Amino acid sequence: MHNESSNPYDVVIIGAGFAGLCMGVKLREAALQNFVILEKADDLGGTWRENTYPGAACDIPSALYSYSFAHNAGWESIWSGQAQILAYQHAVAEQHKLAPHIRYGQHINAIQFDADQAVWNVTTIDGTQYQARHVVSAVGQLHHPSVPDITHAAAYTGKCFHSAEWRHDLDLKGKRVAVIGNAASAVQFIPKVAEQAAALTVFQRSPNWILPKVDRHYSRWEQRLSARVPTITKLYRWAIWALGEYVLFPAIQGKPMRRWLIKQLCLRNLRRAVKDPELRHKLTPDYPVGAKRVLFGDQYFPALTRDNVTLCTDPVSEFTETGLRTKAGHEIACDVVIYGTGFRTNPFLADIEVLGRDQQRLHSAWADGAHAYLGISTHGFPNLHFLYGPNTNLGHTSILIMLEAQADYVIRLITHQQKLGQLCGEVRVAPETEFNAEVQGRMQSLAFSEIDTSWYMHHGKITNNWVGGTREYQRRLAAFNPDDYQFS
Repeated sequence: MHNESSNPYDVVIIGAGFAGLCMGVKLREAALQNFVILEKADDLGGTWRENTYPGAACDIPSALYSYSFAHNAGWESIWSGQAQILAYQHAVAEQHKLAPHIRYGQHINAIQFDADQAVWNVTTIDGTQYQARHVVSAVGQLHHPSVPDITHAAAYTGKCFHSAEWRHDLDLKGKRVAVIGNAASAVQFIPKVAEQAAALTVFQRSPNWILPKVDRHYSRWEQRLSARVPTITKLYRWAIWALGEYVLFPAIQGKPMRRWLIKQLCLRNLRRAVKDPELRHKLTPDYPVGAKRVLFGDQYFPALTRDNVTLCTDPVSEFTETGLRTKAGHEIACDVVIYGTGFRTNPFLADIEVLGRDQQRLHSAWADGAHAYLGISTHGFPNLHFLYGPNTNLGHTSILIMLEAQADYVIRLITHQQKLGQLCGEVRVAPETEFNAEVQGRMQSLAFSEIDTSWYMHHGKITNNWVGGTREYQRRLAAFNPDDYQFS
């Protein structure tokens, strides 16, 4: 076993996506320079490094899906694609001098708290070990592809892959392609596949509520104006945030007028693109607006009306040698099968063994569903902090708002602990218990709880999503209360 450093770091950050980069920037701003960011891959970017499927883009306008402290006047369009977002992340890392802090190829498989030394031992799959007073988990919620267990998959002689592991070496031109699932990623790549495939069959379990995606390229003068007068972009950013916070989120809350408005906009988007009443019926959700993430798209519905595209609502039963067989017994011949089934979001930190105080396993503590105080701290695991942790996902606006608030909170927690001269900070049982009871209680009134199955849910509880708006979350984290923690 190789020990990377003889002296412990103040902070080890796991992951160099948006969360990890944000934490690194905040640490440098707070003059806490003794930290390292451990990244399993050979590049930073997280989700935006991994997902390179055709049409990959963010479903939040770039003016808001960016850091408040890193204005970018160079966005090419309202909704940016994967390559632009990854380039933005690289620019932020360069601007804030994060490169010396990042170690690539460091795939963490275990972290263990040493109570005697008050440090975390962080171990990679090749045995390299790091020590740190604090560990910040910045691994995110959307990085484990969800692949359904379909009978006889090994018998299939064609090509098969998940959208997050796109086979760019495969030419889909003239091929018979089947897409299983219509998660947010599928809504983006299906139109691109439809343009190439000789025949495309889309297997849909449940349809999506989809709002129109009004997109356009920015002109040169708009980009120059944004660079010279950043206030304009800030106002635009605020307007996008306000639409999500005061129109879309109230629909999730069940506010009748907002829910009706969003539903009508989605239905109008569907009617304008799909004239066939039977196809339109298949594409109309039977669950409330907001129960699943409301998507944005202007190419998905038109793609399904193409002559070479078939939408199938008969579930896949099994693979055959040459394709797929449905539950009703229909056989679909295909050369390529693509999973558009999204990601496994539970359990959190699925591939890392986390041992806290008294060798307590995090996965055991979270066996009935992940929970953490403010989504950041959990009792029994001192100096372990989560970014994008339990109950902090959003269904209506940019997750980067949450990440910045969380990183600021972790800084306040660490600096307060250092001022006290204490080595450990652990959330008390009572605040965590009360917070999680409040979250689960309020969750019952939201649209997320109006359906039985979604990636938000684990063991019947919504463990991924936040119950309020971003402004409420920011206020709660700004009101840091040291009494919520026990320092020693």
